[in-house]
Amino acid sequence: MTNSNKKAVVLLSGGLDSSTVLAVAKQQSYQTYALSFRYGQRHSIELDAARRVADCMGVEKHVIADIDLRLFGGSALTDEIDVPKYKSAEQPGTEIPITYVPARNTVFLSYALAWAEVLGAVDIFIGVSAVDFSGYPDCRPEFIAAYEKMANLATRVGVEGDRQIKIHTPLIDLSKAQTIELGIELGVDYGKTISCYDPVQDASCGKCDACRLRLRGFEAAGIADPIKYLV
Repeated sequence: MTNSNKKAVVLLSGGLDSSTVLAVAKQQSYQTYALSFRYGQRHSIELDAARRVADCMGVEKHVIADIDLRLFGGSALTDEIDVPKYKSAEQPGTEIPITYVPARNTVFLSYALAWAEVLGAVDIFIGVSAVDFSGYPDCRPEFIAAYEKMANLATRVGVEGDRQIKIHTPLIDLSKAQTIELGIELGVDYGKTISCYDPVQDASCGKCDACRLRLRGFEAAGIADPIKYLV
């Protein structure tokens, strides 16, 4: 049973990782409040997935916040820049990719922090991983630790309260395969999720970095990916 005094804000994109994190928070008996963003992303179909996941998992409330990061551009997800596609034998480069959205997790966590304060919550969950990820700087443990420190300096509960803000990253040390195995154990329906950066209607492209990471994860876990791909 969920403890009504144990509230958590969970960042929910509708993708594989964030859906798994929501399941982890539920398994840990948190009363979950899901937060998604319509930020001008070209793959806004992910919000349909976020709604499906939130409904399926029975969150207390699901908020979709409207912000427009297209004002700044600088990313293939928010600007007129092609999403990189890779052949099966190709590997993405080691540099930060053009699909990185400048300061996105900083912005998202700040909204989550504001909602947590209103809810009287001190727990925030985010699905970042430092193992199988696209090289984004705001997915690293150092970033999360620095943000958590800042959060406890910038909030009423951090300064006056008897509790500390905690940013939970249950996937931070897990591979995609391990994340999928955890999600299956917790009952996540991955058929309701989408990870693609450049989907066509309800089908994932299968060639962008997000699709490739997802497909490799399912293959390594020995589980069939239940969603539809163009290739």
